[in-house]
Amino acid sequence: MRLHKKICKRLILLFMTFWLSGCAPFTENNLIEEISPITFLSISKGDKGKLKVSTILPPLSKENKIVMSQEVSLLKEDVQKYNLNFYQEIKSGQMRMLVISDEIGKDGIMSIINVLLTDPDIPLRIYLVIVKGNFEKYLESQLGKDKNFDYSFYRMLKHYEEKNQGELTVVNLHQFKNLLYTPYSDPFLPVFKIKEDGVNYEGTALFQDDKLVKIISSLDDRIFQLINNDHYLEVLPIQEFEVVLGHVRSKIKVDIDSSYSTMTYTVNIDTRIEEYRGEKQLFDPKELENMKKDIEIYLEKQTHELVKKMQELKVDPLQLGKQTKRPFSKPMEEKKWIEMFEKMDIKIKYNINIDPLIDANSKR
Repeated sequence: MRLHKKICKRLILLFMTFWLSGCAPFTENNLIEEISPITFLSISKGDKGKLKVSTILPPLSKENKIVMSQEVSLLKEDVQKYNLNFYQEIKSGQMRMLVISDEIGKDGIMSIINVLLTDPDIPLRIYLVIVKGNFEKYLESQLGKDKNFDYSFYRMLKHYEEKNQGELTVVNLHQFKNLLYTPYSDPFLPVFKIKEDGVNYEGTALFQDDKLVKIISSLDDRIFQLINNDHYLEVLPIQEFEVVLGHVRSKIKVDIDSSYSTMTYTVNIDTRIEEYRGEKQLFDPKELENMKKDIEIYLEKQTHELVKKMQELKVDPLQLGKQTKRPFSKPMEEKKWIEMFEKMDIKIKYNINIDPLIDANSKR
């Protein structure tokens, strides 16, 4: 049962935390001249089942930088190998990102997450990222162009997290851990793809427990941002109607009937039209109302298809199972919820409020 599995995992994690957080018998060397605090690690598949762990060294100096990679059987083994091949001692206290290949993600990342959680030097706010393509090769190509690429990548993630924008998914270790070990939830992570022009945002990776099972992109990813949290979208392009909605904010209401056979998902949206290249005269209130109805029907269909994919995959990144909790009653087993969710009739309803179109230059 998924719930029992998660409880066992949490107990194991708790035991490991207490075991590893005891008083160390030796004082560690933290002289700034003798250490090299890494800012990120990249993990991909190596040969014969090993992990290939890469980073840039030295990360925080003006010396010539190199991409250093090691193939290891255990994640902690990479630190030892780095120390034997680099003149400074590697420290993880300044680590800000963990970049995981999509191949590793499909195999499962439970062991990697547990290593991070039980390391007292690694902050819980480090960002987790899935990458499609050869990230190590891309790093090598960037050393002569942008020596601070890793820091720029980190600043981009930090920007979208602080501004609470849903332009892209941003997940840190603490959030992923909560989604992984909390009942009625499945984790998700941002996905970036290596291309010739750089590292481009691809979409959101959906996980079943700790295994990557689906990557959603384009409009599906935009819808996921709208219905999954209180973020807002600066722009929401809908090519079907040649329109771009701007400053999109949503409020979600979820209702499950008493028999747990039907779920009604209501999405209330406030927005305005940023760009329109169609033939409707949107300054006419009737034409604007027709456009609004068309968009509502279209988003209802697309959202229904997205939730249907989640049902087929038996994943609950939206944490809809929490809606089954009732006062003074025993919580439903997570396995039972997933079975019911898979068969549940989902009804999607959009209510869109579009600000009336005005001439922005009329007051000038």
